[in-house]
Amino acid sequence: MKVKVGEITKIKTGKLDANASSTDGKYPFFTCSKDPLRINSYSYDCECVLVAGNGDLNVKYYNGKFDAYQRTYIIEDNSNGLLYMPYLYHFLEGYIGELRKQSIGGVIKYIKLGNLTDVLVELPSIEEQKYIVNLMNISLELIELRKKTIDKLDSLVKARFIEMFGNESNPFDWPKVTVDSVADVQVGVVIKPAQYYADRINGIKTFRSLNVGEMNVKDTDWVYFSEEGNRKNIKSILKEHDLLIIRSGAPGTACVIEKQYEGCNVIDLIIAHPNKKYINPYYLCMFTNSALGKRQIDEGTGGAAQQHFNVGKYKKMKIFYPPMAKQQDFECFFKQVDKSRFDIKKSITEIEREVVYD
Repeated sequence: MKVKVGEITKIKTGKLDANASSTDGKYPFFTCSKDPLRINSYSYDCECVLVAGNGDLNVKYYNGKFDAYQRTYIIEDNSNGLLYMPYLYHFLEGYIGELRKQSIGGVIKYIKLGNLTDVLVELPSIEEQKYIVNLMNISLELIELRKKTIDKLDSLVKARFIEMFGNESNPFDWPKVTVDSVADVQVGVVIKPAQYYADRINGIKTFRSLNVGEMNVKDTDWVYFSEEGNRKNIKSILKEHDLLIIRSGAPGTACVIEKQYEGCNVIDLIIAHPNKKYINPYYLCMFTNSALGKRQIDEGTGGAAQQHFNVGKYKKMKIFYPPMAKQQDFECFFKQVDKSRFDIKKSITEIEREVVYD
C-alpha cells in the first residue's frame, strides 16, 4: 500500500537564522549543511526526519532535543502507529535524488512543502518496516567497512612507495631529473563553468578536476561541450597512460589515464605525456601525489581565493630517478592493490543496488 507522506506525518520548518549557532552549544542545530552545527537552546524535543529545504538537500534522522534553521523541514510521525520513523528516513534518503530534480530557483535551489507531502511511500506493516530498516543498517555497515578497507589499501600504496623510494631526505641517493625531461607537459583549456554544455549526445565528453582522483580517474560528474562551439578548444587526444594533474582546488592531485580518449576536452588541468622509455607513468603519478611532490607543488601554488598550481612549476619539479626496473616493480604492486580496490568498489555498488525501495 502506498500513501502520501503528508497523510502520515506532520511537517513544519525551523524558525532560526543560520547565524544562530554557537560553536560550543549543547544541542544540535540542523541547517541545510550535511553536518549539524551546535546551539545553546532548543525548540524541539521529538523523534523526526529532517530534510534540508535548500542547498545540499540532504536527509537526517534525530531523536531528542534540537533546533533548526528556517529552511529545514522537520517531519514527525502522525500515523497512529502505522509508521516507523527510521523507515521513513531510509526511504527519503533513497528518494533525495528525485527531490533534487524537483528543486527550483536560481543560484540556490530549493524545494516546497508540497514536494514532500505528495511523495508516495510504500507502507508495509510495522514489523516489515523494522525488518527492512535492520537490513538497511546491516548493508550500510558493510559498505562503511569496505570503504575503510579501501582507505587502508590507499595507505598501503603510499607506505610501499616510501619503502621503495625513500622520503625527502633521499636515503637511497637517487639521481634527480625534472618532469619536463621525461614527459611532455601542457595545460588544458580554461573555460568558465557557465559555458558547460550538458548535452551528452551532441557534446564533447570533458575532463575536469572532479574527474581526477589520486592515481585513478573518477567516472562521475562528467560535463559536455557543444562540439561546434568548442572544436577549436580540443587540445589533444588523451592517450593511454597519460597523466592529468589538478591545478586548482586540490592542486597536484594526479591520476593515470588507463585508456585512450579520442576527441575529449580537458578543462584547466595539467596534461603530462610520459616518455615510457625514461619514466614509468604510475611511478611519476605516485611521486606527484606523494609527500615528495607535495612540498614542491605547495611552493608552486599561488592565487588568492582559488589556489592554482603553476604548470611551469610542474615542468621543473624535481623527481627521484630510480632504475626503470624499480619503477616497474612499483607499477606491478600498485595494479595488484588496485584490483583489490576495484573488487571492493564493485561489491559496494552491488550492495547499494540491492538497497532500493520500489
